[in-house]
Amino acid sequence: MPVDHRYQVVALVLQGGGALGSYQAGVYEGLAEADVHPNWVAGISIGALNTAIIAGNPPGKRVERLKEFWQTICQPPYLPPSPWSNLQTTQHWPEAWLTLLNGFEAWRALTEGQKGFFVPRNPATAVGPSTPDKVSFYDTTPLKSTLEALVDFDRLNDARQMRVSVGAVNVRTGNFVYFDNTKERLRAEHFMASGALPPGFPAVEIDGEYYWDGGIVSNTPLQQVLTAEPRKNALIFQVDLWSARGALPTDLPSVALRQKDIQFSSRTRTITEFMSGMQEYRHLLRELMELVPEAERKSNPWYRRAEEASCDRLFNVIHLIYQGKGCEGDCKDYQFGALTMRDHWRSGLADIQHSLQRPGWLDMPSADQPLVTHDIHRK
Repeated sequence: MPVDHRYQVVALVLQGGGALGSYQAGVYEGLAEADVHPNWVAGISIGALNTAIIAGNPPGKRVERLKEFWQTICQPPYLPPSPWSNLQTTQHWPEAWLTLLNGFEAWRALTEGQKGFFVPRNPATAVGPSTPDKVSFYDTTPLKSTLEALVDFDRLNDARQMRVSVGAVNVRTGNFVYFDNTKERLRAEHFMASGALPPGFPAVEIDGEYYWDGGIVSNTPLQQVLTAEPRKNALIFQVDLWSARGALPTDLPSVALRQKDIQFSSRTRTITEFMSGMQEYRHLLRELMELVPEAERKSNPWYRRAEEASCDRLFNVIHLIYQGKGCEGDCKDYQFGALTMRDHWRSGLADIQHSLQRPGWLDMPSADQPLVTHDIHRK
């Protein structure tokens, strides 16, 4: 599917959400099938791990490597998988059975960990005085080996092929930071830091500082892409794993689920609405600047300031949001069962396929509406 050549940036923006992240892998598979190739991938938490797999492999290998990654981390680390893990779908299962299945798989993740991802620590070392990289319930050392086996970091750090940005929080200062391959060389630790959600996972040390999951401050890197300078025409695929909108909770488990949805959705629509207004003002300023006489433009300092603030760039945001199921409960972000993983993947693939089929959705926005958004689930 051809993308308008006037888009200087084609970005894939990946939110955090733990086990729900296979939805993002399905979205990427649909983009690859349509021959839509991002030149900037930005992620936080599990979105950062998917970012590493995508950016660290050639286009023809990315879907294969994503499958290998998810098939690995959706297995128990030591004991055999659950007997139903090889089934392909739960489409016709009663919801009560699915609720029990989800609860069992989440319990296994909590008690056993996940292969190539994390394993429980000795309880004594998890709670006693120690260094920041060991104060956690789980040890994520296996994840480093998994990333180094599946990611070519030389390719990932070649910003000429693809820009890579992942968000994390400095534990000491509380400041949110982006690790970016246009500014530094990224290693497995940068992606692990972006997904180091306490107290489950430990802080990750990078150049003498310790970092936690970026989702503590903001779970979506959309604003980073929209505000990057120099501003460029951009087609952005924003893939969220939490929905800000949902049903009112009627019991304590649904309260916990709704709280997570609201907290980790990170106000994606608020960001797009704010940026849409800002971009309209920048366009308006640029039109007004045309009324300034040519002789005044070079000497007037206010004109020069206005020139810096104005912008005629255009942004198109294709928003994809994972739609939760009633049987998942508040454990859906750590329910790593292989059967559920495949369901999430298929949902992502179906959503991007339907989005790409909508007439005009990839078209360049017009100057009178410089930032547009599309969402197949929006009513």
